[in-house]
Amino acid sequence: MGVMPVNKLLINMSVPIMISMLVQALYNVVDSIFVARVNENALTAVSLAFPIQNLMIAIAVGTGVGINALLSRNLGEKNYQKVNSTANNGIFLGLLSYVAFLIFGLLFSKTYFTAQTHDTQIIGYGTSYLSIISIASIGIFIQIIFERLLQSTGKTFYTMITQGMGAIVNIILDPILIFGYFGLPEMGVAGAAVATVIGQIVAAVLAIIFNLKANKEVTVKLKGFRPNLKTIKDIYSVGIPSIIMMSITSVTTYGINNILIKFSSTATAVFGVYFKLQSFVFMPVFGLNNGMVPIIAYNYGAKSKERLIKTIQLSVAYALCIMIFGLILIQTFPGGMLSLFSASEDMLSIGVPALRIISLSYIFAGVSIVASSVYQAFGNGLLSLITAVSRQLVVLLPAAYGLSLFGNVNLIWWAYPIAEVVSIILSIVFLKYIYNQKIAHMENHERDITTVA
Repeated sequence: MGVMPVNKLLINMSVPIMISMLVQALYNVVDSIFVARVNENALTAVSLAFPIQNLMIAIAVGTGVGINALLSRNLGEKNYQKVNSTANNGIFLGLLSYVAFLIFGLLFSKTYFTAQTHDTQIIGYGTSYLSIISIASIGIFIQIIFERLLQSTGKTFYTMITQGMGAIVNIILDPILIFGYFGLPEMGVAGAAVATVIGQIVAAVLAIIFNLKANKEVTVKLKGFRPNLKTIKDIYSVGIPSIIMMSITSVTTYGINNILIKFSSTATAVFGVYFKLQSFVFMPVFGLNNGMVPIIAYNYGAKSKERLIKTIQLSVAYALCIMIFGLILIQTFPGGMLSLFSASEDMLSIGVPALRIISLSYIFAGVSIVASSVYQAFGNGLLSLITAVSRQLVVLLPAAYGLSLFGNVNLIWWAYPIAEVVSIILSIVFLKYIYNQKIAHMENHERDITTVA
């Protein structure tokens, strides 16, 4: 973390995560491809369930971000007692989060769907899917928490294996369980949910094994464990802004789903398909961020100014390249991408302009995503929260609603480029603030130490 050339370190840390997250994106897409073959209502049901799935991931990943930043900082400071306390308290928080979604899945899955639509088939599909995803969500929470422990100590290769294996299991099981191959019952949409949670549990088991066998810098010991309120507070000081920031996506997606379904269930299905497709572009950037955060946190703890600046510069450059590539791809092949989901003529007529308009926001999104993780790495998650709230709640959702009043569904998609312009402006302002507050004086501090010596 402190001596390897920054470019090589960032690539070594990020590429395995990027590959594993691309595989994860693949199985999300494959899920919807198979579900779409059931019928369009099945695809709409899964699309409507997405905000709750995203909320689970938001809580797990946000908690993981807090664990990652705190644990990496403690490693940089050589404080191994705090390293272990962070790991054990982080696992405890993951289990508490699972209990919350277990209760939701048991009691509120149907209510969630009846609040959005009166179509009994969509409600039936959606309730079945969401109940399974929520009740068996322990896999996703354990997987993400233990993967963050591996990432914090630079063992990202193992996370590539855990995520990759979970994705492969899901991809294999999807058609078998959905359509009832090899003598198994045809489960339909419920089969997609079962395949997903089995894949997550497989990945979680592998992540636990790799931590116990290979992650010697961190000692996981839950026997005799007592929650440490200070450590939990430190984790959530970074994690809660990240959780809220990612959860806002659930709120806006829920809101936009409700705007779109007033036009047609097809428009909602298109929106769901877009989220699956855009993950191929965004997941590599998130993987880049996951590799970047522990590097910044470690070198911030070690007071290495030059390495901090270079890490941020390289991360922004790589993110821009990824997003521009994604923009070109979606602008060139929108119809072909939608056809993977058994798109009808109606879906194509709505979906092609949707993909082309929304993808224009990618020009700005890469910098904003990296900037958000930079704030978190320095313990300023509040800045990420301000950016997310401004982009999605202050601009995106109201703009989508306002544009919907014109009665043309294609106008709604322009809310995304509009919101991203606001986000990039805030990102530039906040990055300058972080530099002035956290980095600019670091060199002077080092010189003072030298002078005293």
